[in-house]
Amino acid sequence: MGRIEEELKSTFENEQQKAMLNVLFTANWFRSDQVKLFKPFDISPQQYNILRILRGASEKMNMHCVKDRMIDRAPNATRLTDKLITKDLVVRERCESDRRVVFVSISPKGAKLLAEIDKELQASMARTIEHLTQKDALSLNRILDTLRG
Repeated sequence: MGRIEEELKSTFENEQQKAMLNVLFTANWFRSDQVKLFKPFDISPQQYNILRILRGASEKMNMHCVKDRMIDRAPNATRLTDKLITKDLVVRERCESDRRVVFVSISPKGAKLLAEIDKELQASMARTIEHLTQKDALSLNRILDTLRG
C-alpha cells in the first residue's frame, strides 16, 4: 500500500481531512486482510473478536459484557455468537437464578481454533507492522487516543 493520495487518486482540503480519511482507509485495509485471513477458518473478524474475548475472560460472560469489550460493537453480537454456538466453538448456559440471563464461554473446540488462527495472525501482523518502529507505534497510539478524546 502506498501513499493515500495515490491509493485514492485524490487531493485533500487540509492535513486534518487527509489524516481522518487515512485512518478510515487504513482501518478498512486492515479489515480486508482480516477477512481473508479468517475465511479458511469459516469465521468473520467479529466472530474472531468474540472468541478472543471469551478466551481472555476468567469466567463465563453474559452477552452484554461481551458486547462492551468488542472492537466493532456490532448490534448483531448475539446472532454472531449463535453461529459460533452452532459450530460448537462457544457454549451457552442459562443462569439458574435468573433464566432470562444467558452466559457464554469458549468451548475446547473454540480454544483449539483460536490457537490455530493465532499462528496465522501473528505472522500476518508481523508482516504488516514490520516497518513501524516502537517510537512510531507510541506516537500513533497517542494520536489515536487523542482523536477519541
